[in-house]
Amino acid sequence: MKPWMRAALLAAPALALGALPALAADEPKLDAGNTAWMIVATCLVLMMTLPGLALFYAGMVRKKTVLATMMQSFFVAALIAVTWMVAGYSIAFGNGGLYFGDFSKVMLSGIEWNGPFILGKGLGGESEVATTIPETVFVMFQMTFAIITAALIFGAVADRMKFSAVCLFIVPWSLLIYSPIAHAVWHPSGLIWAWGALDFAGGTVVHINAGVAGLVAALVLGKRVGYGHDNMSPYNLAFAMIGASLLWVGWFGFNAGSALAADGRAGMAMLVTMVAAAAGTLTWVFAEWATKGKPSALGAISGAIAGLVAITPASGWVFPGAALIIGGASGVICFWAATALKKALGYDDSLDAFGVHGVGGILGAILTGVFAYGMLYKTDDAEAAIAYSGLLYGNPDMLWIQVKSVLVTIAYSAVGTFILLKIVDAMVGLRVSEEEEREGLDVTQHGERLG
Repeated sequence: MKPWMRAALLAAPALALGALPALAADEPKLDAGNTAWMIVATCLVLMMTLPGLALFYAGMVRKKTVLATMMQSFFVAALIAVTWMVAGYSIAFGNGGLYFGDFSKVMLSGIEWNGPFILGKGLGGESEVATTIPETVFVMFQMTFAIITAALIFGAVADRMKFSAVCLFIVPWSLLIYSPIAHAVWHPSGLIWAWGALDFAGGTVVHINAGVAGLVAALVLGKRVGYGHDNMSPYNLAFAMIGASLLWVGWFGFNAGSALAADGRAGMAMLVTMVAAAAGTLTWVFAEWATKGKPSALGAISGAIAGLVAITPASGWVFPGAALIIGGASGVICFWAATALKKALGYDDSLDAFGVHGVGGILGAILTGVFAYGMLYKTDDAEAAIAYSGLLYGNPDMLWIQVKSVLVTIAYSAVGTFILLKIVDAMVGLRVSEEEEREGLDVTQHGERLG
């Protein structure tokens, strides 16, 4: 590192911010304040799916599939909760190999419920990460991440996927795609963790993973009947705006909660989340205004979600100025992806799961490698902080590490999702018939009708 770069790093604001949970040099102690905050954060993240995502997606589909769309989010939440409890948590956070944990915590056996726990306990040395919360709370917090990731996928195939196929696909997807990526990124024995990649709250694990899976599903199922010439306007944008608002509020639990403590780093994560969401809203609306002549409510909420997605991997690593850039860039780039790119490539991503979550997650993960500031993690060790800094602070290697993590996540999710979809298609078929699609999934899949 050049002398001026080192001087700039040491002179930057230290802010007395909390670090990630300390390495397990000393026996960790339960902290009531941190535990209370994490319980609240967990509830906020669950609210992102129920009712946030359920309303957000339901408001953007046609009236004949509103109930079916909400049912997907609601039922998937229950299905993944049980899946996570039975084996998903053990695969993601049990000790093990580069992608898979062991099965020592199947059915949540042996988890710490009456005190703090050590992530990676038994690995030894700096591979162990001490926490100050019960493992029960960590299990619940991570469960809400697994839930929303699974639910996000189905925005890409709204209006046309069988409910039986949804159920048969999402359980193995959560176990074989989501949990292994979570292990690789967030567990001390994971491959991407070992690289030193930075993903504070799920840019790769949640958004790229779900966005790519959604794109693959949209390509495998094909376009909706009438796509490109029938009127497919959203049924109720008021539903969508309420859902987006709940997502925005819940995202503070998503990002600030990922500090696993009620400390300065959580506060900074909350602040940059707000800044990025606001910036994404503004730039999407202005881009739409400039190209289409009118700013829309749909554009505003899409821009907010784009900003929230992009800041997610960076939220524990950057200052507000960087968040403004990340959020602003996401509004423009995700607007382009959801309009021009989708039209040019001709795929039917119904609710822009890939255009917003996939593209926004990729952008955020890569820009984390530019703007990450290691002193937000290692406040007392400037030398160690360099390893957790990005290109802007003199560590160009971090940018390549972030790109690698993105590419590996895309490849693993795309290939695994494609294989699972083909298996389910052979078992029960993925798509409803043309007649059922025209009548609507509410009636044909659930025997109900809205109003």
